[in-house]
Amino acid sequence: MKHYPFILFYLFCNVFIYAFHGGFWVYLFCFLMFSAVVVWGSFDIELGYFVNSITHKRTKIKEIALTFDDGPTEFTPKFLDILKENNVKATFFCIGKQIEKYPEIFQRIVAEGHTIGNHTFSHSNATGFLSTSKMVEEIEKCDDIMLKIGNLKTSLYRPPFGVTNPNIAKAIKKTHKKSIGWNVRSLDTITEDEKKIYRKVTKGLKKGSIILLHDTSKKTYNVLVDLLVFLKDKNYSTFTVDSMIKNQKND
Repeated sequence: MKHYPFILFYLFCNVFIYAFHGGFWVYLFCFLMFSAVVVWGSFDIELGYFVNSITHKRTKIKEIALTFDDGPTEFTPKFLDILKENNVKATFFCIGKQIEKYPEIFQRIVAEGHTIGNHTFSHSNATGFLSTSKMVEEIEKCDDIMLKIGNLKTSLYRPPFGVTNPNIAKAIKKTHKKSIGWNVRSLDTITEDEKKIYRKVTKGLKKGSIILLHDTSKKTYNVLVDLLVFLKDKNYSTFTVDSMIKNQKND
């Protein structure tokens, strides 16, 4: 179903080419347009072109999910402290190498009742170019470390950088994972201004939003402190991603 816009786009290109008698520049234009659409589909996880990811919760009440990627790190304990202080549970998408580096912090995340998701072993910059077998290895190696250090298994997976493609789609299927995206992206890894990050998150907030943050810096911690105040003032409750999966199974 998700492919229908792209099938229509492909058909449009063929009609366009036929109408203009298939000149070289017409072919080139259509090729470039089609390539752009495929790239867009690869990088926009909300589009669900290659992988059908959960990006929000359908709900009529004011509730959101806080998710944190790329940990655990030396900053994670401060995140855990403020979440505990506010009695909030979040979802942490952890990198295998980081779990190995900070095993006690990972165990604390688990012990304090937060939900855990797989974020691959290495979070490679070449994620979008890896073969299916390599992606399966990345996911399974992270699973093994989580089981060894945290004594847990997770069905949740978040693609590094939100990148998806046919190889990643096959790897997700082979490892029996559920892809988790977002519909509020903080851009906290590339924006230095805490106020801009805060405004971006709060401006895009809707009922059922899944917010993407990173427990990797002091600036994001500061944003989280202000965000928790905002959520309380606006009467937002929080949910963890695994609760959505459980509800789907019960429906």
